[in-house]
Amino acid sequence: MKTLRIRTFTFLCLSFILLVPWIFYLTAHFMETKTLRITEARPQDELLQTHLTEITHLIETGADKWKDPNWQNQLDKELQQGNMDITIFSASDQALYQSNPERRGTLSSVEQFSIIEDGQLRGRVVIYLPQPPKTVQTISMLAGFSLAFFVVAMEMRRFLLKPLERMSFAARQIAAGHWDAELPRSKITEISAVRDGFAVMVKGLQKAFRKQAEMEEERRFVIGAVTHDLRTPLFALRGYLDGLEQGIAQSPEKIAKYVAVCKEKSAQLDRLVEDLFTFTKMEYLETGLNQKTVDFNIIIQKSIDSLSPLAREKRISITNHAVDGCFISGDMHLLERAISNLLDNAVRHTPSSGEIDVQCYGDHERVKFEIRDTGPGFTAEELQRVFEPLYRGEVSRNRSTGGSGLGLTISQKIIRQHGGELAAGNHSEGGALLTGWIPIKHSD
Repeated sequence: MKTLRIRTFTFLCLSFILLVPWIFYLTAHFMETKTLRITEARPQDELLQTHLTEITHLIETGADKWKDPNWQNQLDKELQQGNMDITIFSASDQALYQSNPERRGTLSSVEQFSIIEDGQLRGRVVIYLPQPPKTVQTISMLAGFSLAFFVVAMEMRRFLLKPLERMSFAARQIAAGHWDAELPRSKITEISAVRDGFAVMVKGLQKAFRKQAEMEEERRFVIGAVTHDLRTPLFALRGYLDGLEQGIAQSPEKIAKYVAVCKEKSAQLDRLVEDLFTFTKMEYLETGLNQKTVDFNIIIQKSIDSLSPLAREKRISITNHAVDGCFISGDMHLLERAISNLLDNAVRHTPSSGEIDVQCYGDHERVKFEIRDTGPGFTAEELQRVFEPLYRGEVSRNRSTGGSGLGLTISQKIIRQHGGELAAGNHSEGGALLTGWIPIKHSD
């Protein structure tokens, strides 16, 4: 839709107000004079002057006949042809002749002259001339001005006032939460720009509102999931502690078993609380990175070393195929946490006597890494939701494989915080495959 700038619209309105009265004036002038030339009024003036000259000559030559009825009738005919009126006074200011006193109200100008013969004053003549022929044109011009002003007022209301009123009404609707409120369109550029700005604002508010609703829903889900996850080990821990307190475990072997279970549940609680703290800090708090130039291979090796005891218990071998010189700029503690979470996930889902293969290599501007296990891999649903908070892919939400459901989520957030990406998939030969990359730190 083509639009006009407000200054252009104002210029057009002013031009219209000035043009229409002039058109009305020319129309009236043409209807009266049958011509569009303004100078054509001159013949009428010349005709009036001719009649005035004839009447003046008649009065001057007939000074001795001023009271003669026949002479007066002749003068009256001349006055009617010229649309004039006349009064003749004697030398003593006595009215000798008056043509038509009732018509003087329609006449505008007056000419006076005296009649002198042989050095003596014979009388004084007052001639009432007709009004100039501009009355109709003037009235037409005023009518045109009134019409132009009315049309401009209506157009200003249609193009300016109505869109602004509708914009104000739409703004109140949006403030009340009616996101589908229709924003008015206008052919004025400035108002159209304001409308576009409102539309962008509404989209931003809708997006923020949806995000807030999603966060609220996620908050409720996290609270429910965390409550469940905390209740399960706490319930078991409390049960075994009650058994110890009541003396149910009487033999040293049984007491040792109860204590081992309590330690295991305490470790689960500690891991869950730590994961929740890390997730909350990265999701909702503005935390900066303690960036340093680090060798990514060292981070991978430290993570492997920390998971080695758990892998030995399940007789799982972890192989590290990493090339040298994979330097990056990042927070070593967070990156070690991310890789440890990935390896922990692989160890927990790899069956006994399985294998985990870790690779790391440089690729142009990136450091790429892969972690492959020989477990069952991801299902189609898990591949879509594996990085969702507290999702473990277990309908019963039991802890047969352990974990809090936050490990992969935290790892992905850490990798993305370093400018990289983490993805999950399945290897062609079976097992889960986690791949990621981080930008390389160039040496000075």
